[in-house]
Amino acid sequence: MFPSSSPAGASFIDMKYINIAAPGGPEVLRVAEGETPVAGNDQVLIKVHAAGVNRADTLQRQGKYPPPAGASEVPGLEIAGEVSAVGAGVAWPKTGDRVCALVPGGGYGEFAVAHAGSCLPVPDSLTLEQAAGIPETYFTVWSNVFDRAGLREGETLLVHGGASGIGTTAIQLARAFGARVFVTAGSEEKCAACRALGAELAINYRNEDFVKACKTATGDRGVNVILDMIAGDYMTRNIDVAAVEGRIVIIAGMHGYKAEVNFLPVMLKRLIITGSGLRGRSDDFKAAIAAALKEKVWPLLEAGVVRPLIYKVVPAEQAAEAHRIMEAGEHTGKIILSWH
Repeated sequence: MFPSSSPAGASFIDMKYINIAAPGGPEVLRVAEGETPVAGNDQVLIKVHAAGVNRADTLQRQGKYPPPAGASEVPGLEIAGEVSAVGAGVAWPKTGDRVCALVPGGGYGEFAVAHAGSCLPVPDSLTLEQAAGIPETYFTVWSNVFDRAGLREGETLLVHGGASGIGTTAIQLARAFGARVFVTAGSEEKCAACRALGAELAINYRNEDFVKACKTATGDRGVNVILDMIAGDYMTRNIDVAAVEGRIVIIAGMHGYKAEVNFLPVMLKRLIITGSGLRGRSDDFKAAIAAALKEKVWPLLEAGVVRPLIYKVVPAEQAAEAHRIMEAGEHTGKIILSWH
């Protein structure tokens, strides 16, 4: 059932959205119609042109990642479109502005509500389909690689899953701020794509040991920051390849969330092992990230120094196919749903 945030007695405009009929495979995603949500205080209503597809959406579809309290049950965490209405207390954006936004849910609808602080202007050089691939990846990378892990100029960053939306964003941003970037990926084609984006070292994890490769590339010093979406059996190797005073940030667990770890090297190297999730964080927390992105990263987007890498744009009505592509794992960059 589509969750309504509309006040009693309001006039409704039906909209299309992608419904999860029941937990299951991609086939459970269906086009449905429901009430257009209404922007509350400090919120804006966005007419969605395009939405990014994320692994979190596939987990929600499977019944493994419910939305936070108060969020729409419709999947979708990042959108781009035009502001169609603003709630009380909103100074920016204005009606008609082209924006992209991070949302806690509801992105797979023709309209979605976003907190004004989580909105950012779409650079003139980008299409709305491209802009829809920005929020989740750029917010995540900035918050974890630069804020949480404190990556600095001249340091080395290792990204597991370098060809993903997160990975392709991390490569470009880390290089733009003067870091060396190493990545792991699952095919020679993906490794080549990562090198083209600026990765100094791209390791095919299917036939090469990333620990050995990274130690060779750093003169046995190891890497300063590791952005890990794998966890599980990667944890011991992450600790092995980390440099003294290294920082390991876990943002997903594709190999599970349990591992047997020897903490002696953690102590001897003075490592920091941390992790985070973005979806359930407060509006103020997300607004602070948005403000940092606008100051530090938006000039790079506007100048074309960094860009969202789009693998494929799929009609929103074919969301099931988009999820099949995501779960097949052969893509490089972002998969986008378009309502237009």
